[in-house]
Amino acid sequence: MYNTALYSLISWIAGGRLTVSNDCNLRYPLLMVHGMGFRDRKHLCYWGRVPKKLESRGARVFFGHQDSVGSVEGNADIIAKSLDEILDLTGADKVNILAHSKGGLEARYLINHGYHDKVASVTTIDTPHHGSKTVDFLMKTPKWIVKTAAKGTDIWMWILGDRHPASYQCFELFTTKTAEQFNIDNPAPEDIYCQSYAFKCKGSFSDPVFCITYPVIRRFDGENDGMVSVTSAEWENFKGVHTAPSNRGISHADVVDLRRRRFTSRTPSSDGEVSDIADFYVDIVKELKKMGY
Repeated sequence: MYNTALYSLISWIAGGRLTVSNDCNLRYPLLMVHGMGFRDRKHLCYWGRVPKKLESRGARVFFGHQDSVGSVEGNADIIAKSLDEILDLTGADKVNILAHSKGGLEARYLINHGYHDKVASVTTIDTPHHGSKTVDFLMKTPKWIVKTAAKGTDIWMWILGDRHPASYQCFELFTTKTAEQFNIDNPAPEDIYCQSYAFKCKGSFSDPVFCITYPVIRRFDGENDGMVSVTSAEWENFKGVHTAPSNRGISHADVVDLRRRRFTSRTPSSDGEVSDIADFYVDIVKELKKMGY
C-alpha cells in the first residue's frame, strides 16, 4: 500500500527538495493540467513556482503532459495515460485535478468518459466553461481565413512538440453554442467535488500581453483576465472573482505565475484579493486537504 513517508523521501532524493511542511499533503496526488498554447516542460514549467512550493509543503505533484492545442478528446486520452501512471507509481486510488483554462474542459471530459472513479476532485481556474461571445464574433470571419490561421498554428505547435494539434477544433470549442452542448454532455458528477475560480484584470494595461484582447473581450463578454471572462469561468461551487490588491489585477498568464514573483507587496484586504499566486494555490490545496481529499 502507498507509504507517504517513503514517497516523500524518494521525491526529496530525486528532486533535491526539502519538505518544510505537511499542510498540503493531500490524501490523493495532485494532477495539474495546463491550458492551451503551452506544454509541460521540465525546465520551463507552465506553473512557475507553484509546483515546487506545493511539494515543499507535502503535496505529491504530477502533470497531464497533453498537447498544447490538441482536441479535448485527444488530450483527455493523454491525460488519462498520465493519470494511470500516477496511480501505478503512488499506489493511490484517485487523484485531485487542478486545471487551468482549456485544461478544465479536458478534465471535465475525462471524468465523464471512463475516469469517473479515479478522480476525487476537480478544481478549474479561468476555464471557459460557457464559451465566449468574442469567439462567436471572430468565427464569423470567412472560414478559409480561420482554417488557414489554425493550420499555421498547428504547424508551429507540431514543431514545438504537439503530436496531434487541432487548433480549429479548439476555436470552435470556445463558441457559446459548442460550450452549451459540451456542458450538457459533460455535467459535474455529484460524487466528485468540483469547484471553480475566476480572475480579472483591472484595465487594458494590467498586463501588456493582453492589452489588445482585454478591451475586446470586455466589450463582448464583460470583465475578464485578458482571455476568459468572469462569467464564462463560473462553474460548480464557484469561489468568486479574484484580483490583486493593486491597480494591476491578475491576468490569464499571471494565474500560472508567468512572472515568477509576487504581484505586489500590499497585503490583501479582502478574501478575493491575491498578492502572490503561489500562496493562492497553497490555500486551495490546504482546503482540499481539510475536506479529506
